[in-house]
Amino acid sequence: MTTGTTAQTPGRNDIGREHIDRENIGRLYRTRLSRGRATLGELLGGEIETESQGAWVTTATGRRLLNCSGYGVLLMGARHPTVVRHVEEQLHRNPVATRVLLEPLTALAADALVAKAPAGLDRVHFACSGAEAVETAIKIARTRGKDRLIATRGGYHGKTMGALSLTGKDLFQEPFRPLLPDTAHVPYGDAGALAEQLEAAAGRACVVMEPVQGEAGVIVPPDGYLRTVQTLCRAHDALFVLDEIQTGLGRLGSWWGADEERLTPDMLLTGKGLGGGIMPVSAVIATPEAFGAFDRDPYLHTSTFSGMPLAMAAVRGALEAIAEEDLVTRARDLGAELLDGIRRIAKEQLGALVREVRGRGLLLGVEFAEPGVAGDLLVELIREGVVANHSLNSHLVLRFTPPAVLSPSEVRFLLAAFERACRVQAARHVPTQEGGAAHAQR
Repeated sequence: MTTGTTAQTPGRNDIGREHIDRENIGRLYRTRLSRGRATLGELLGGEIETESQGAWVTTATGRRLLNCSGYGVLLMGARHPTVVRHVEEQLHRNPVATRVLLEPLTALAADALVAKAPAGLDRVHFACSGAEAVETAIKIARTRGKDRLIATRGGYHGKTMGALSLTGKDLFQEPFRPLLPDTAHVPYGDAGALAEQLEAAAGRACVVMEPVQGEAGVIVPPDGYLRTVQTLCRAHDALFVLDEIQTGLGRLGSWWGADEERLTPDMLLTGKGLGGGIMPVSAVIATPEAFGAFDRDPYLHTSTFSGMPLAMAAVRGALEAIAEEDLVTRARDLGAELLDGIRRIAKEQLGALVREVRGRGLLLGVEFAEPGVAGDLLVELIREGVVANHSLNSHLVLRFTPPAVLSPSEVRFLLAAFERACRVQAARHVPTQEGGAAHAQR
């Protein structure tokens, strides 16, 4: 089986790691991009990534870090050979289309995506980012007369104005209010609260939610909840949009989170891993009924780079790699192994400091009982050679989104690094037998 973990090749241009001036890059971040982003980089050790291959990222100093980050993009690792081959071939053929003539890659990519989607989702609109897919879904809902948006607290759907209206975090919304009107947020997993909102907006509502809340800290809903959501939406003539931008394409150990409860939403959103870790691409996959207005008028909602051939080549390569290597099953099996290992280590090393370790497939979260621990552990993991995620909507949760191509030795490396990092955190945070707190020098 090809895993995309072949030997690294040196950089072929002047941005190879041998040419990187770390101090200058930090200065450029501070003066040209964002002082805050520069500060965050410094807090995380000041490493500058320059190369990636498979499950590993290499820094300007030559360090190799196991990449369990990427926010769900790298299910098949970096530079997977199947995706690279598709993209390279298209790069030398026709990377950007006229948008006037018909173009084969877009049609073929859409057909390949529909073949993997839940039955009944037959129409595709491609975009570049997850937030764009969310914006498209909002506009499709408007064409169906659904002007009342219902999302969930803690949900994350992006930061463009429409998507931000759905993202359930005041911290991100406050600087940009007023956002879209007639938007409500209900507790995730509370079908009764959703039913009340739907009853108050019968015939007008569009419900948008994730099958597992990633940025909220890997919140897994109660069994049967999503099926109940779909039933409620149909009973109240509401559109049901399942945001699988982070969870889809095998991340949860099934092709889609929808598969767990055999759902067919009116729209399913996908992205992140859809571009195979090489191209930014997302999509809305919809029923013909929901897609009706877009079917009739192809210029109702357009984007210059929607369906660009280079991105469509990446989509075809990604879908091919997932299927050929059975990465969905690997994500399920690796996820179960890692969940057990991380849970055991966290409890043994940190005890009551850990509130819960949870996850599904290769979307794993460690929730702590005190603020600050997740951030400290993130920094310590980098020191130990592993890159993980923080959770944008929950400062108490450290997340792991590793690729499904991890080898047994890479799994052992991850768990050993996590154990060492937890031991350091135990010395800093876990109460001593005398009742005080041990604080090691950082």
